Amino acid sequence: MASGFFAILDDIGALMDDVAATSKIATRKTAGILGDDLAVNAEKATGFLSSRELPVLWAITKGSLLNKLIIIPIALVLNVFLPIAITIILILGGFYLAYEGVEKIMEYFFHRPKKGHEVVEERREDGSDAEKTKIKAAVTTDFILSIEIVIIGLGTVLEERLSIQILTVSVVALLATVGVYGIVALIVRMDDTGYDLIKRTGDKGWPAKLGHLLVNSLPVVIKSLAVIGTIALILVSGGIFVHNIDYLHHILPALPPLLKEMVIGLVAGIIAVAILATGKKVFSRK
Repeated sequence: MASGFFAILDDIGALMDDVAATSKIATRKTAGILGDDLAVNAEKATGFLSSRELPVLWAITKGSLLNKLIIIPIALVLNVFLPIAITIILILGGFYLAYEGVEKIMEYFFHRPKKGHEVVEERREDGSDAEKTKIKAAVTTDFILSIEIVIIGLGTVLEERLSIQILTVSVVALLATVGVYGIVALIVRMDDTGYDLIKRTGDKGWPAKLGHLLVNSLPVVIKSLAVIGTIALILVSGGIFVHNIDYLHHILPALPPLLKEMVIGLVAGIIAVAILATGKKVFSRK
């Protein structure tokens, strides 16, 4: 009886060792997409009142966890019975990310608010409706990025048995959510931490200087993340197309991979924006 119990413990220990090894490989493989995920979601989780930052971020985090609870079993089932469906979903997600990235660029260059309209814009963005809209957009983008993370993680353990596949993908997905949104929480609370340091020290000494640095750095960090997040959206979308469409994988061989992915992501985004704009015009006429 005792020997059977210890044999079970030994099996569990061996399984955990295997999962730890495969999770390490999968996390390394998904490091690039996790960096993009951080940039995109940090930009989306900012712009709220200080008192609403953490509640909004928690709502997005719960949405991210729910996304992964939906994606993981579907990905495992599709990988067994209909692997082509994963590629199709990834490509559709790539178009969505490309559309978001190009739309942000077009909005910056062609639809920036004129001076004197800032107050109107702020009023339009006030209230729970605007908050819910931004949370929904963040969770939707997270869904696409989560698919990419889960698929890449699953791709590293395709030769392993099902139990290791499930545990490895689950560990990677959980680490992705906790890691990304934990760092985002630290970023959005930079200014409050800085103000607290200034207040506690009476604006004296090196802690106060650190507080001023945190407060003054936040706008720069947010603007930088907005730019990095937009570039990340286009790069991730381009990477999806390059890695899942054989023709695009071999096109433009002279270009560096990152530049090729950027170009393809931009082209896909422009196509997606044009199709959506045309569709809106057609339906508005009807």
